[in-house]
Amino acid sequence: MTNFQSDALVFFGATGDLAYKKIFPSLQAMVKRGHLNVPVVGVAKAGWSLDQLRARAKDSLEKHGGLDPVAFDRLIALLRYVDGDYQDPSTFAALRKELRDAKAPAHYLAIPPVLFETVVEHLSASNCGRGARVIVEKPFGHDLTSAQELNKVLLGAFNEADIFRIDHYLGKRAVNNVLAFRFANTFVESFWNRNFIESVEITMAEDFGVQGRGGFYDQTGTIRDVVQNHLFQVLSNLAMEPPVRSDSDSLRDEKVKVLRAIPAIEEQNLVRGQFRGYREENGVAKNSQTETFAAVKLEINSWRWKSVPFFIRAGKCLPTTSTEIVAKFRKPPTLIPDSQLVENHLRLRLSPEITIAMGMMNLAPDAEGLVLQTGEMVASHSPRADEMDAYERVLGAAMAGDSTLFAREDYVEEAWRIVEPVLKKNTPVYQYAPGTWGPNEVERVTPISGWSNPDDKKAFKVASEAA
Repeated sequence: MTNFQSDALVFFGATGDLAYKKIFPSLQAMVKRGHLNVPVVGVAKAGWSLDQLRARAKDSLEKHGGLDPVAFDRLIALLRYVDGDYQDPSTFAALRKELRDAKAPAHYLAIPPVLFETVVEHLSASNCGRGARVIVEKPFGHDLTSAQELNKVLLGAFNEADIFRIDHYLGKRAVNNVLAFRFANTFVESFWNRNFIESVEITMAEDFGVQGRGGFYDQTGTIRDVVQNHLFQVLSNLAMEPPVRSDSDSLRDEKVKVLRAIPAIEEQNLVRGQFRGYREENGVAKNSQTETFAAVKLEINSWRWKSVPFFIRAGKCLPTTSTEIVAKFRKPPTLIPDSQLVENHLRLRLSPEITIAMGMMNLAPDAEGLVLQTGEMVASHSPRADEMDAYERVLGAAMAGDSTLFAREDYVEEAWRIVEPVLKKNTPVYQYAPGTWGPNEVERVTPISGWSNPDDKKAFKVASEAA
């Protein structure tokens, strides 16, 4: 890992939607914390001036996160702009001029993936890439072949240590809290294995649709958009072994081992769904077979997890917006009839708040005899208003040369290896009503005791009575 600090930040796509909603708010926050004090050069083809970009930044902050007058003025003083076509060498000559004496810039490609190769080649040819880092926005390829081709292009101009493949999910505090829970608490290791865990569920639910992004989403779908990247990262944090050192490569070595232990998804272990009304969205094909819901069953053939099924479920227009992990424990061999027991569980909620909950059985109050009920011990934390945003965290890490929060080449290719075969099989897409937990066919990919739905109180308040 190269650990020098970048002395400039260039972001391509400065007039785009991602910059408007995420990048400008993150840049202001970085300035406010004292984490950004180098030139920031926006690049786009919009026919704009620097004053127009400044106005766009101000509007962005007023609508997304709030304008801090002092931090904004400091950000504006750092901001520069190059307007030009990404295919025109003169654009990169102008960029080199705006970089002035910067020797180690970080180039953030917040642009459509189809433009990555063009921009990288021009960065190399113009010497803008010399001594630089490149930050690549997802999706990283559309399949294994395209990911390998993109890696080849990037590695032709940059060292692997200077390539940062963004998955902003890794910048979320709650996702990193999974690692803290596992490796900073001695008691967890005693039960976090196949001897005690019966199954693990990961649910990423959204109660909204594609929000005007139909054209993009119809070319992507749920598996490519969140399962292959975001949720595989969560899965890796849950299933990895303790790294031998605390450096980024040691951590990422263990994550790659998890993916290598997962066989490619088989057709019978996937259910795809599409909410009714999706095909009426702008930019969506009238006969679209793109999934807005996916449920997957995975096996991890490692010593720790052999024969423990991992279930992943994600979708749009579901009953709630929440990301949650539920690990269900094997039932104890007690004298109480098995039919009267409910599995203990560990529940980790990643959003909208961070929650760690242990579900267990105990005697019901004021009851005669052995009357049992389930309950949870809950520790919960709601994000503070001043808490670091995911994009702020990953951009700061990339500029510092810390690769911990970024996917390595081998990780990306292993993730595609797992999902690609089943994506190519054109499996059926089943319709489901908005506000439900997916199509009825999801029963085929369901834990033995059923899915634990976020915010479904019945899932955690089942009482049993012994005779």
